[in-house]
Amino acid sequence: MSLRMYLRVANDLVRHLNTHHTIEERYIFPVLGRRMPSFQEHDMHVKSHEAIHEGLDRLSALIKKWIAEPSTYSPTEMRGCLDSWREVLFTHLDQEVEDLSGENMKKYWKLEELDTIPM
Repeated sequence: MSLRMYLRVANDLVRHLNTHHTIEERYIFPVLGRRMPSFQEHDMHVKSHEAIHEGLDRLSALIKKWIAEPSTYSPTEMRGCLDSWREVLFTHLDQEVEDLSGENMKKYWKLEELDTIPM
């Protein structure tokens, strides 16, 4: 894969994660947060999104720099950037899986109410 294509894929990752989180934050978390504390505005999932977005912003800046000046690309710098927010991303994903599991959802929602959640 050429550097240009690789950077395009990396930029797609940034764009897709930003879009995904925006949808969650605007449409899904507010509904879940009515009953589930971990999805409320100042709680775990929203805070982890903020940390992930900081990493995405740093990655986006690097991608822009490397697109403008491909000779400055550094795999070490790319890895360092990705590693800087890897833990918060994977912890967040694991926590979402746990919080959205059937067993946990039963604590807060009736089965017939799940259709009202925009997922």
